[in-house]
Amino acid sequence: MTAPRIDTDTLRRLPKAVLHDHLDGGLRPATVVELAEAVGHTLPTTDPDALAAWYYDAANSGDLVRYIATFEHTLAVMQTREGLLRTAEEYVLDLAADGVVYAEVRYAPELLVKGGLSLPEVVGTVQEGLAAGMAKAAAQGTPVRVGTLLCGMRMFDRTREIAELVVAHRDAGVVGFDIAGAEDGFPPADHLAAFAYLRRENMPFTIHAGEAHGLPSIHQALQVCGAQRIGHGVRITDDIVDGKLGRLAGWVRDRRIALEMCPTSNLQTGAATSIAEHPVTALKDLGFRVTLNTDNRLVSGTTMTREMSLLVEQAGWTVEDLRTVTVNALRSAFLPYDERKALIEDVVLPGYRSVL
Repeated sequence: MTAPRIDTDTLRRLPKAVLHDHLDGGLRPATVVELAEAVGHTLPTTDPDALAAWYYDAANSGDLVRYIATFEHTLAVMQTREGLLRTAEEYVLDLAADGVVYAEVRYAPELLVKGGLSLPEVVGTVQEGLAAGMAKAAAQGTPVRVGTLLCGMRMFDRTREIAELVVAHRDAGVVGFDIAGAEDGFPPADHLAAFAYLRRENMPFTIHAGEAHGLPSIHQALQVCGAQRIGHGVRITDDIVDGKLGRLAGWVRDRRIALEMCPTSNLQTGAATSIAEHPVTALKDLGFRVTLNTDNRLVSGTTMTREMSLLVEQAGWTVEDLRTVTVNALRSAFLPYDERKALIEDVVLPGYRSVL
């Protein structure tokens, strides 16, 4: 018997958790246009709808390097206090409208200092904007909790400095660390000093791995650097043959290491060939702790509701599957255990029971 189709309105109402979402990849097109005019930055087009289409088309190249290059314009409008406050606040409100109840937003502070802000000023300003967004969302009856991950750029040499920034702001809403940027040619082990420092400070971190590079990147992120989660990780399927797990894949599954999977983004960068064949479904069925994420909502033209809808329509996912990945995300969130437990038991599970 075929399960009934889940309509979009129902999907939007479902409580969601997202662990892998970039602040500079999720701006509203109209905001990019308005802020670009204010700072004198030239865009490919000043029509918001056309700009959204430009982003989506440019990102559909199958090339991670070109995908990353689309961030030139969003970063250009995020160099001022005003730009950071507005984009951070709108980021939260857009999540709340999409049914997200917990999110971890990530960005690289070192890319946002061209306007004269210091690294601590960048972090403080973003946190101020996020707090304003959370207050407004709560007042509107759609509360959302947002934690921040600070990214060090893996092709540069400031990762230890950014790791120190993470620890300095750990009581101000920053919950973890990541390294971002082009994966191939920039191995995570180049930044061991940052990861060793974070471990000494009991600060969690995730690492982009297994997207543009394969199993060696995942192995290094986990076994050499000590990551608690893996950003993307789609290439872990290279260690699975006919359903039989190799040693690395077995390690990831058995130790419940969360994979932050981003289906639409992975199609755009060539890390997957289709939604129907995306590894997230096979890995879910094999018992891996997969999570569902948007990565970059503007660049990928997506939302959590859209990601869920694509998997329902093209990969046969059920409400139970969506509940599983939502609970998975909260179990692996960089939050204290009691806070994760409360979100699961008091918010997520009741929300899914209402449609099951």
